[in-house]
Amino acid sequence: MNHSPAPLQRPTRGRDIHEQHRVATPLELLFDLTFVVAVALAAAQLHHAEAAHHVWQALSGYLLAFFAIWWAWMNYTWFASAYDNDDAAHRVLTFFQMGGVLVFATGVPGLFEGQFFLGVLGYALMRLPQCVQWIRAGMGDPERRSTCWRYAKGVAFVQVLWVLFHMARSQGWLPEGAIWPTVAVLVVLDLSVPAWAEHNRPPTPWHAHHIAERYSGFIIIILGEAILGTTNAIAGLVQAHASSSDLVLVGLGGTLLAFCLWWMYFLLPFGEALHHHRERSFGWGYGHYFAFASLAAVGSGLEVVADTLKSAGEAAPAGHAAASPLFAISAVAIPAALFVFFIWALHRYVTRAQDRQMGLVLMVLACIGLGPLAVALGLPLPWGLLLLSVGPALSIIYNELGRKRRADQFSVR
Repeated sequence: MNHSPAPLQRPTRGRDIHEQHRVATPLELLFDLTFVVAVALAAAQLHHAEAAHHVWQALSGYLLAFFAIWWAWMNYTWFASAYDNDDAAHRVLTFFQMGGVLVFATGVPGLFEGQFFLGVLGYALMRLPQCVQWIRAGMGDPERRSTCWRYAKGVAFVQVLWVLFHMARSQGWLPEGAIWPTVAVLVVLDLSVPAWAEHNRPPTPWHAHHIAERYSGFIIIILGEAILGTTNAIAGLVQAHASSSDLVLVGLGGTLLAFCLWWMYFLLPFGEALHHHRERSFGWGYGHYFAFASLAAVGSGLEVVADTLKSAGEAAPAGHAAASPLFAISAVAIPAALFVFFIWALHRYVTRAQDRQMGLVLMVLACIGLGPLAVALGLPLPWGLLLLSVGPALSIIYNELGRKRRADQFSVR
């Protein structure tokens, strides 16, 4: 293994889009690790809102927090795929972005209460080093210089607007009714930067299979919330002196659901599709926001299940209302169904496969819906949790058994 130190600075030239065996670097994996905290805090705040039956009031804060997490991660990921030269300057700039992630994470609870200072500060610290990275890329890649410098200018401009928004908010210059509409406008402007930067310009040389691997890695990070929720549910049952059968059912149900959702995602040939159809990258990359956010909400829903099971044997946790079994199972089933729908939609968009699997997806969604229905009819919550995996498991079996027979239908078009 080569342990030679990274050079202080080397030209930031574009990477080869056909590079063989391109995988995530150790620095990228370390960068991802900082997002574990931010994702966990966003999911935890959603869990607290669900436990207090304040879901709708907290939804805007959750969507905004997850937007900032996803957008900062996504922009770094696509930049690194195109221009990561692993010199010391790139590592240091990444370090500053990681610090911004941790500052932003401390501000996540405030976003749910309309407090934006730490959130805006952390977001700016995540994004502004990216401007320097784009400037360096433009200096090292003359062919795409205008594209890179447009990225730098666009990112910097929107960050200035976010800071001005916070100043106007804190000084009372912005009416309360205009706060969230202004946030929505700033989000749209942020999302518009890549399209503006690459419009009629040479596109950045990102690597399709590397991008697909990076997204799959983030899926695994988010699934950690589901595993944590399952663990807490088991702990709640232990504290409530539940039966061994309930312990087994909850452990199996939560873990099996996370496993099936993981397997369904990894069945899809995203790397191959992006390699053949780079023009579909914007819709695919942006669409993952909904898949990521819904998957993280599965973890918060499992925490609600944990609270409900614990409250069956003792008083509910301080500050939490005791959720009904139907509410608890729905807090898991709804985001799980949304995740299944969104990954199917992403697959349809990026591959244009002949095998649309609409009937299969509807069957999976219907099976997920059986969980809340059965609990509403009196089925114990642990059994209802186990039912949520039936549809995803059937989808996996269908695709795995028919993979060779239907290879021509499932392939990229």
